[in-house]
Amino acid sequence: MAKAVRFYESGGPEVLRYEEVEVGDPGPGEVRIRHVAVGLNYADTYFRNGTYPIPLPNGIGVEASGVVVALGAGVNNVALGDRVTYTGFLNTLGAYSTERLVPAAPLIKLPETIAFETAAAMTMRGLTSAYLMRRIHDFKEGDSILLHAAAGGVGLIVSQWAKLLGLNVIGTVSSEAKAEVARAHGCDHVINYSDEDIAQRVRELTGGRGVDVVFDSVGKSTFMASLDSLKRRGLMVCVGTASGPIPAFDPVLLAMKGSLYITRPALADYIADPAEKAELVGELFDHVGSGRINIDINQHYALEDAIQAHRDLESRKTTGSSIFVI
Repeated sequence: MAKAVRFYESGGPEVLRYEEVEVGDPGPGEVRIRHVAVGLNYADTYFRNGTYPIPLPNGIGVEASGVVVALGAGVNNVALGDRVTYTGFLNTLGAYSTERLVPAAPLIKLPETIAFETAAAMTMRGLTSAYLMRRIHDFKEGDSILLHAAAGGVGLIVSQWAKLLGLNVIGTVSSEAKAEVARAHGCDHVINYSDEDIAQRVRELTGGRGVDVVFDSVGKSTFMASLDSLKRRGLMVCVGTASGPIPAFDPVLLAMKGSLYITRPALADYIADPAEKAELVGELFDHVGSGRINIDINQHYALEDAIQAHRDLESRKTTGSSIFVI
């Protein structure tokens, strides 16, 4: 029988349960997938703790890779035996499982150059990095970015992609060990926010100008430092709230700090159009398949160890990508 991680109430990692589940046959527009690897993403903790409210009980996880083992009526974008990966939001919730039913529409066929484990580690992070690098801002060679959580899964991909575009990358980390990882993946400068003032250091590194764009996945604890690190008319991109939601603020603050721009994007809006999704997927797979961008999988867990995996993730013990191996 298939196994899955589910939860019946919102809370800490301890609410997760590993249990047997009935999968059944796929309905119209669905497929049954046998998973090989499942991605662990910070967004998973938001579903678990109630930041993203969902009906309970429910499954968890939005990203995985595996093999198509059954087709529902009307499915024509994949075939039996296809190697696939997927990510999404509510339409793919429940990825922490050995087998499951999933809508066929979000599925992405995997080229032979991309392993199952790599796909599970990078589909969500990689497509997030793709739209951040190719859709959020019209980057020009020599532009500067401030990248929070530079040693994380998205951070390591963004920093490598940024160097391909000729950008100057300033990363923030919480330890010297993570600083070494960030430097090895393209960060030109690394700020340890445990003992350095972020905005002050950014000004020093940019000759007082500030950076063109900030990518902030931390949220509450870095929000003001991020704004203070931007150049006049710079762009603040809020891509996560690992430390908690950003505080409410009067928009006049943006004018006072240099007529700044701010956006809170979501991956779903950048892959909603099939043509745009295919373009981003193609560019991502090309970079990874050719070796121009490396995907570091630094943590491997069994599915039954989901509680520990969430504890490690939230305590900032992880670097790069983390996956569950089925």
